[in-house]
Amino acid sequence: MTARCSNPNIMKLESFWTDTAAPFEGCRDALPAKADVVVVGGGFTGLSAARTMARKGASVVVLEARAVAAEGSGRNGGHVNNGLAVDYPQLAERVGKEQAAAWYRAYDAAVDTVERVIGDEAIDCNFERRGKLKLASRPDHYEVLARNFDQLKREADPHVELVAPGRIRDEVGTDRFFGGLLYRKSGQMHMGRFGRGLAEAATRHGARIHDFTAVERLERVRGSTYRLHTAKGTVEASQVLLATGATRYGNWSSFLFWRRRIVPIGSFIIVTEPLGQEFAESVLKQRRTYTTTSTLHNYFRLTPDHRLVWGGRARFALSNPRSDARSGAILKRQLDEIFPQLAGTPIAYCWGGEVDMTWDRLPHAGEKDGLFYSMGYSGHGTQMSVHMGECMARVMAGDAAANPWRNNRWQAIPGHFGPPWFLPAVGIYYRLKDKLA
Repeated sequence: MTARCSNPNIMKLESFWTDTAAPFEGCRDALPAKADVVVVGGGFTGLSAARTMARKGASVVVLEARAVAAEGSGRNGGHVNNGLAVDYPQLAERVGKEQAAAWYRAYDAAVDTVERVIGDEAIDCNFERRGKLKLASRPDHYEVLARNFDQLKREADPHVELVAPGRIRDEVGTDRFFGGLLYRKSGQMHMGRFGRGLAEAATRHGARIHDFTAVERLERVRGSTYRLHTAKGTVEASQVLLATGATRYGNWSSFLFWRRRIVPIGSFIIVTEPLGQEFAESVLKQRRTYTTTSTLHNYFRLTPDHRLVWGGRARFALSNPRSDARSGAILKRQLDEIFPQLAGTPIAYCWGGEVDMTWDRLPHAGEKDGLFYSMGYSGHGTQMSVHMGECMARVMAGDAAANPWRNNRWQAIPGHFGPPWFLPAVGIYYRLKDKLA
């Protein structure tokens, strides 16, 4: 069977999620002179924190350098997955099984938080839980998944399920995978519609969201009180939450602490024209979210209108239109190799985003020099960002134990002081690792 698409559109170099959601228009009033809290960053972390604090009666201002929820929050693969970005047994060996299990379960709680917020605020974003299947790219990768399965099930996730190689055709329409690990609690949603709904909810509860308002300078006045300077004026706040991820907007040259601890790594995505339900479900039969075990892995899913969303690292480069198009061509070749029945299928969208990668590939949140922060989600941020927005709102209200990552020491990345000059070398190493492993 081959995919048929009538009247294919010219490929758009923009996010499918933001292009197919109505844009959110921020506050057009002048910045207030003072606020209880200023949140820097209008992605899921910042919007979730603003909503939570505004509901408690705080005066909250959100400053976003670009469009609301249009950077990392609107430029991802559309997954809302539980499970860590790192190998669970290795993490348990490093930090102990109790801490590793607690961090694993924080992702379970994060998916629950997303589902609860969607229900409480009646956000129409196609949220559903169909599970995540981690697909073994090689037979020896399945052996690793099988070895890890018992410990993960025993210590952290009683719902996880091993999918034997002989059952893989029940899941995906290809012979290129060798079994997998199924995480039952994972979900998916339309990121653009969720972002708009979350921003509207924060506004309804009293938050003032100023888009296209980059922070140019932070001036410490006293204690945790800061004055934030923008091209549109200044605002003074008793508390500031940095929720910026890997942003390259605004003037962050003086914030060496965060620059040394986050590497912005490009991740790229293509989306096909609609495939039709029958053909789409012959490719991905259970309509789950999917990731592969390769070092330079792919992640993919179907949309409600039966498009295939296919993402991956593709190239170790930052996102811009030229880079996105080159990366999209690589992704299309990967897609055709794994699912040859999709060869010739038109690509409707291609874009890139930047992952805020940390040394340990775990989130980090806390307080530094009177500034609160939560970032470094390392590619697992759509659910954790929403959850951490709520958690940091509680932390800023005095509940330090609400931060699940409070004991995670944040190590600087050796040799990293600004632009990630070392990414091409890292890319070569990972490609060799995939070929030789």
